[in-house]
Amino acid sequence: MGQKVNPIGFRLGVVRGWDSNWYGGKDFPSKLVEDQEIRKYIDARIPKGGISKVIIERTIKRITITVHTARPGVVIGKGGQEVDRIKEELKKLTGKDVQINIFEIKRPELDAKLVGESIAQQLKARISYRRAMKQAIASAVRVGAQGIKIKCSGRLGGAEMARTEMYKDGRIPLHTLRADIDYAISEADTVYGKIGIKVWIFKGEVFGKRDLSPNVGASNQMGGDRDRRGGGARRPNRNKKK
Repeated sequence: MGQKVNPIGFRLGVVRGWDSNWYGGKDFPSKLVEDQEIRKYIDARIPKGGISKVIIERTIKRITITVHTARPGVVIGKGGQEVDRIKEELKKLTGKDVQINIFEIKRPELDAKLVGESIAQQLKARISYRRAMKQAIASAVRVGAQGIKIKCSGRLGGAEMARTEMYKDGRIPLHTLRADIDYAISEADTVYGKIGIKVWIFKGEVFGKRDLSPNVGASNQMGGDRDRRGGGARRPNRNKKK
């Protein structure tokens, strides 16, 4: 099953937190659509911001948005002007008070979304797909990735027939739930058509309890010293001889 299912959805609640944290009730459909509109707006508003993901939390009167970005200076703007404009525009879009938090991604080479977008930009600039994929793999391994796999599909190099090519280094244990695997899909609009890019990055196995709260860097921090398999203190052995 691990080979087919989305690696992120497969690990929700185990080593990965949700990107939307709220209870919708009867208004669930409208809030879900609003979340998608917020994410599309932020991506379109700051196309060069190096944004990996946008986490949204809701209360009755406030929406808290945490933007994970590799370029916080671009998102914040000079003196915070850019983020203030975004906040005001999102207030008009949602009709609620909006709070925006910025979370810096210190190692973008280990973020599947940013790696995929980087390869897509290189393909648009007509750089060889093999060179772009191999450079991304080398960079990820150099900064500490235990495994990385990149797959490109489409008219690679302008070929008449579409095909798929894949490069891999290290291991990607898709069946292991405690494995911290990041996954993303990107698209490159080239003169020959669209090229799909899939990226898997294995960062290591998580032992113990991980804090899944988004506002403390859910994807990069671990806390607690209890083993997940134990679930707390051990039961006393009642069969032990006295």
